[in-house]
Amino acid sequence: MKKIVLFSGGSACRSINIALCQSGVEVTRIVPAWDSGGSSKVIRERLGILSVGDIRQALMTMAHGEGCAGDVVKICNARISANLGLDDARKEFLFYAKRGHPLLERMEPGLRSAILNYLNTFASAVGDDFDFRHGSIGNFILTGACLAHNGDVNTAIFVFRKLCGINGNVWPSSIDSDLVLSATLKDGRTVVPQDAITTMSEPEARIGVAKLDLSRTSGERPTANSAVLDAIAQADLIAFGPGSVYTSVIPHLLVDDVVAAVERANCPKVLIGNILQCRETIGLTLADVSSAFDFHWRDHGGSSGLFSHILANRVLFPFEKTVGRFPYLTDGLSETPAYLLIRDEFEDAWSRGQHDGEAIAASLLKIMASGNEAGRA
Repeated sequence: MKKIVLFSGGSACRSINIALCQSGVEVTRIVPAWDSGGSSKVIRERLGILSVGDIRQALMTMAHGEGCAGDVVKICNARISANLGLDDARKEFLFYAKRGHPLLERMEPGLRSAILNYLNTFASAVGDDFDFRHGSIGNFILTGACLAHNGDVNTAIFVFRKLCGINGNVWPSSIDSDLVLSATLKDGRTVVPQDAITTMSEPEARIGVAKLDLSRTSGERPTANSAVLDAIAQADLIAFGPGSVYTSVIPHLLVDDVVAAVERANCPKVLIGNILQCRETIGLTLADVSSAFDFHWRDHGGSSGLFSHILANRVLFPFEKTVGRFPYLTDGLSETPAYLLIRDEFEDAWSRGQHDGEAIAASLLKIMASGNEAGRA
């Protein structure tokens, strides 16, 4: 079975992930380990543990793509109500943890026992004053699994995949639990951590990011997850994106040994261009995004161009057009021997601003099958 590795964020490549799962290839998602916002932030601050939100979200996407969205997945996709008081939110959590939910009752006893064990392990660790509001039950289960297995997130992911019946792989690029992402803007200012970069003010965003840094709170460099290095070594194609360029995708290159592993991989390396600009890429083109990848690639030891192929959405408007708050990302690219540029209509016809997962998957499979440019990057 052919193997594709996707360096991505949480939700941006959902349709692509699903389409690839349904095409018969083995998919490995590499997700961030430095998320500092959302409901994962509360867990990370309380327990000092790796953020699991992007991991859980990617696992749920994998389950959907593989057609195994059963009762376990339904439980993992549930959230505690956001508009409750602390006591009522805890009671809602206990409805799951004390076997009150009907979906738990109809599960096979072994599955039910494992889920309840992980939920109660989590509850014991966070204490009676934890704020459960808007928390993901899946995040609580995955964190409980991590705690139950001595903080080993890879083992927790393996167990979680077995609970859900998932075949595909999801790994954080690093298993370090204290990673902090920072961005130096082009005027010299620093924005830190990840969620502050994602929510930069518009003036800051228009100044633009000059350089990213990823480090542990101790100042040590982030270490690569061995499972990720193994997946890269076995890949028949490696893709970067789509997703938040500066907070979800490029930072993977800042993890020690990832650049060297990607460079050794004798397979096509593909950039999947975003459909729209976002707060991080206001005023940029796909050419600018590609240059940002190349800068960080070379800054961390890459000796040649990163990409063998770039997939660029063909923008059909001769004027600036927005979907919601943000305009389309124009490509600004020119044909070059450094990579093969593939322009096509990659936008979903029914969900404007989103990728057509089947169209992207078809392009990736064609690139992989042809083997053209493999190993160039």
